[in-house]
Amino acid sequence: MSGVIGHMTYAILAEKAAAERKLPMAPIARSHYAAFLAGAYLGCDIQTLPEAICIDTGKEVGYGTVPVEKSPITGGAVRPWALKVGDDEYRPREIHSRLYGRAHLVFGWSKLNREHTVPWDHLPDYLAAVVGDAIEIYGPGERHLAFLFGWMTHIVGDSLIKSIQPGVDLHLLNVKYTRENRPIQDLVTFHDIVGRELGLNWENLIADLLDAPKEPVQLHYMRVTKPRGRLAEMFPDGWSPEEAPLVRRVLAENRRYLRTHARHVLDTLKLVKTGAGLQCSSELSRRAGGLSYRQMVEVAEKANFRHALWQIGEAIADLYEQIIQRQPLLAAFPVDINPGWGEISQRWRKQES
Repeated sequence: MSGVIGHMTYAILAEKAAAERKLPMAPIARSHYAAFLAGAYLGCDIQTLPEAICIDTGKEVGYGTVPVEKSPITGGAVRPWALKVGDDEYRPREIHSRLYGRAHLVFGWSKLNREHTVPWDHLPDYLAAVVGDAIEIYGPGERHLAFLFGWMTHIVGDSLIKSIQPGVDLHLLNVKYTRENRPIQDLVTFHDIVGRELGLNWENLIADLLDAPKEPVQLHYMRVTKPRGRLAEMFPDGWSPEEAPLVRRVLAENRRYLRTHARHVLDTLKLVKTGAGLQCSSELSRRAGGLSYRQMVEVAEKANFRHALWQIGEAIADLYEQIIQRQPLLAAFPVDINPGWGEISQRWRKQES
């Protein structure tokens, strides 16, 4: 579970974990929730692009880097999609190769740039430096900080669910993360966990995310600006300001195409009522080895899937605490949204004379 549903879920849980620990990330994220969720997905996944164009309809199809052999709309032929920047054209795979590691930091770099990978034990230092620069260079305001705190949840969530780092106990269909168990993770999270148990509305959450603007600090943490600030002092290598025009176009395309991609995701995850109960699409059932939706729920419960999500939320909160230890500027931010109405009522009730 690493697509838009997975990463929004990790962020939702991280905010709750941060609030429980009374960390300043929680009220900032809560006050700018759309930016927080945007960072959790678009802060990293720069491959949110079309892969092809349906020749029959002219519509963009697919998701960048995943091959499309025929149109999912008509079954007909497709032609490759490319992003034009100046006189150059870039296919999604090339964009992924050039930029993916710059957003994910600890993995995903191409062979040519692998020396710029941030070691896991240096990640809190990197993130704390970015936060300091966000406050001193890209401030004032908190929206860009919310975006950053969301971005951090993506790095941790991906690292744990993809076993790049240890810390998650999950044996779903005997493995943690494959094409076969992705439908189970997405469907159960979408309907049973976030939809029913947490009571959140996916349509509304995604609609708000889609309206969140780009944040200039993203180019800074991807090291495609002129080197400056704490980040340049601590991590002087790997800066490529010549990539900035491409990155700006890619980030704009990410936001544009996510509207199409998110609609496809929402439609794909719909359940329909049948005589045997709620059922998912035949395609998702096929990908999950022929399991029905109810069987998917049972498999997830047997694998203690909720505990794995809890572990990710805890791991993100742990990282937040490490950042706070390294970044004293965060001490100026409140750790809770106070006073609440109950406290205000106690203070402001008419006193008996």
